[in-house]
Amino acid sequence: MFILAILLFLLLYSGMSFYFGYMGWVWLKYSFSFRHKKTYSLVILVLSLSIFVGYSTSSAILQTIGYYWLILAGFGLILLPIATLLFFLLKKKGIRAIGFVLLSVYILIFSFGTFYAWSPVVQTYQLSIDKNVERDRLKILMASDFHLGSIVGKNHLEKFVHLVEETRPDIVLIPGDLIDDHIEPFLKENMGEMMRKIDAPLGVYATLGNHDYYGQDNKKIVEEMEELGIEVLTDEVTMIENEIYIIGRNDDTDKNRVEMTKLVSTLDSSKPMIMLDHQPNELDAAQANGIDILLSGHTHRGQVFPGNLITNMLYENDYGLLKKGNMHSIVSSGFGTWGPPLRLGTRSEVVVINVEFK
Repeated sequence: MFILAILLFLLLYSGMSFYFGYMGWVWLKYSFSFRHKKTYSLVILVLSLSIFVGYSTSSAILQTIGYYWLILAGFGLILLPIATLLFFLLKKKGIRAIGFVLLSVYILIFSFGTFYAWSPVVQTYQLSIDKNVERDRLKILMASDFHLGSIVGKNHLEKFVHLVEETRPDIVLIPGDLIDDHIEPFLKENMGEMMRKIDAPLGVYATLGNHDYYGQDNKKIVEEMEELGIEVLTDEVTMIENEIYIIGRNDDTDKNRVEMTKLVSTLDSSKPMIMLDHQPNELDAAQANGIDILLSGHTHRGQVFPGNLITNMLYENDYGLLKKGNMHSIVSSGFGTWGPPLRLGTRSEVVVINVEFK
């Protein structure tokens, strides 16, 4: 099945690249009498292969070029048929003008997409938990899906540090995908220097996401984060102020992860229970096991439209706040990006959760 999925992706990607490249050639040829077909074909081939070469050589520049090409070709499946229909409606006139309109649309896509990806906002939720603890309120700052690596790096991480300082939470929680597959870029760029500045009175806690496993660096990631003062909960439970449980689950990628019921069976259910679970797959189980707040990421809310339509079909809660009984599920669109450093229909964010205990 995995090999079949790879073959289908390559077939789709090749088709998208050929279609976009061919339509671009038609526009250049009939609008500007462009005749350098071999040179043009070579450029399209290089752009199409850059994403694969970028990954194999760990080149951030080639990866970025490849991702932008992916957006160009992908949106071409939507925009080019519309442009073609318009061309025929105009009785095969105005091909140059149609091309420039299309080019303007792409400029808007890349401009807004880049801005939304690198300009994080603060999303705020107000929750009420019907459990008695000594403190009346708890201010949580949650952020998921950093994807620190070749593309999302120190500069973006510095924005997160500033947001923590501005919002002044009681506790910082990070439910997974700290690293984008491999830890080498994180170490090489000394991102830990910035990560060490993340601080909160009640501590900083994290769990692992699927991308923290893909590079087989999950153990190194845990060691590195804990050296930086971030406690990574790997199917573990800790308690803050002797009255609030913080539960961290290993990602669903981990075949050996502990069942939720087993993880919480010995806990005092009269105390608040906050769970970090990267993928929002087990909302019913969280409700059944008395979890008060379930924090997740993973979906990126699709990251690039129309991806949000897909995640909305795949997950009961693909973004935002959903209450099931007494359980509150909150899913973030993520602080970083995966793949193209663009966001359309979504925004890079941190989540502030103001919890009131009654």
